[in-house]
This record gives sequence, C-alpha cells and structure tokens, in this order.
Amino acid sequence: MLSAILVVTLVVADLDSTRRAYVEWLDYQLVNDDSISDDLAASWAAPAAAGSRSVLLQPASGASMWLRLIERPHAAGYRAMHSTGWTANEILVEDPFDLAERFREPGSPFRVVGRPAPLGSNGKVIAMQAIGPAGELNYFTRIPTEGGTFIKTPAAGRVDRTFIAVVGGRSMAAMSRFYRDALGMNVLAPYPSAVQVVNDARGLPAHHQMSLSVVPISPAAILELDEYPSDTLDRVTPIDDLPAGMAMVSFVVGPLDSTKLVWRSPPRLRSELPYAGRRAGVVVGAAGEWIELIEREPR
Repeated sequence: MLSAILVVTLVVADLDSTRRAYVEWLDYQLVNDDSISDDLAASWAAPAAAGSRSVLLQPASGASMWLRLIERPHAAGYRAMHSTGWTANEILVEDPFDLAERFREPGSPFRVVGRPAPLGSNGKVIAMQAIGPAGELNYFTRIPTEGGTFIKTPAAGRVDRTFIAVVGGRSMAAMSRFYRDALGMNVLAPYPSAVQVVNDARGLPAHHQMSLSVVPISPAAILELDEYPSDTLDRVTPIDDLPAGMAMVSFVVGPLDSTKLVWRSPPRLRSELPYAGRRAGVVVGAAGEWIELIEREPR
C-alpha cells in the first residue's frame, strides 16, 4: 500500500535553530514558512498544534520529499532512541566521511554518534549517525552507483532525500502484523542485529542484539522496524497534540476509499504543500508511530 516516503515531520522546541541547521549545514531549501492552521491541526486530530510556527524544507536535489518542522514546547528534552515510535530519519548523501568531518567543526549543530562505517551486509554502503539540534537521530548513508540490496538509487547531491524511516517498538510481532495486515506490506523475516548507536544511547553492551526487520516500499525507499527493550517508554504526546521528536512520517498511497483502517483522523482534502489537492488521513501504528497516508492522485 505504501509507495513512497513524502514527508518527515519533526516537532522541535526551537524552530529557528533547527531550520538553520538543516539549511546551512545540509543544504535544505526553505519552501514554506507559516503557522499550522486550525484546519491542518484538526486533520491530524491534534488541535493543540494549531497556530504553531512551522517550516517546510526540501532537499537541494529538488526531490519530491519534504522535512516539516513544527515548534512545540513539549519537545524540549526529547532524546532519540529512548522512547517508542519513529526513531530515525535516514538520508542519502554522497560522502558520509566528508560530512562527518564537517560536523566536527566548531559550532556544528550535529553531533556524530556513529562514525562512518560500511554495513556488514554490503561493504559498499557507508552509514554515519548524528544527533541533530532538536535531539533527533539522522543516519547519513551512501549507496553505491550500482545500488544496494534494496535501494537502487544513490544520492543526487551532497545531501539528498530521506530513503529510510526507522520505527522502534517493544514488540516486533505487533509491528510486523500492523504493517502486513493493516497496510498490506511485505514484511521480511526479522533477524538479530547489534545496532551500536542504540546500544550506546541505552547503555547496553556493545554485543547486545535486537530484532530488526525490513519493509520494502520501492527501489527508492524502505522502512526499518527495530525491537527495543521491553522497558522502553512511550513517546511523550500531550493530549490533542503531536508527539515530540520525529512525530510523523507521511507516505504516498493509492485510493484511501478501499482501505479498512482505524483512523486517528479520517481522510480529508488538503490544498497546501505537500498535499497539493490530495486527500490525507492519519493512522497510528503498533509502536505508537503516527502515519499520514496521502493519496497519490489529486481530487
């Protein structure tokens, strides 16, 4: 059912500093600077977010994928990998080594927590992890020109688009069941993996393994499901508001009339970017992650 990642929404405590970080250090382009309208907040069933400052950013490559930043006070103190829900935004880049060196410069808003290293499954794929200005976790990954196992398209510029969204939850079985049964996706068999950046953040032994699964979306995008320790807390989400941190991921889908989903907010027509005359609705996954489904075709 999911066919593309369209928007990653970050709820941040300081919009100005977060925007500057992505524009000045990662070459994102500002395409919209406005506040969240009452109608848009209602379309997420998050009326408390109405009136919040917000910006929409786009990769310099011009890829049809956006980063949406929304300023909310409860985002202060957010720490990635310490709660369930969306945990990491993985972005295609040309050279993780060069980017890691730049992040070590004085004044960098990004803190490297995982040095560039080849993936065990494919040594030509190089990944680096960094914590951003709002406490968010980004992976910066180089895919070789011939493509990787799942992703066949390398970066189209120094810093390109999101190609993987990572969700963390306490039950792999529940997450797999949701994406398979509710969203009609092919969920690959889970396998044990030592994810060093998570082990470091959680104070776990370096050899600690968690269950990990891949959900292919297209040759350009996948989802990753991570099974976090059973004592992981739920994401901070005030009543009628958005979750803190990496709050929501929006996906392109087919017609929503044919689905039998339990909606947090049922589909409604939206005119502004990034919706452009398409219907969108929100569901909540098994790990508490907010998933916005946006129809492929405008109405």
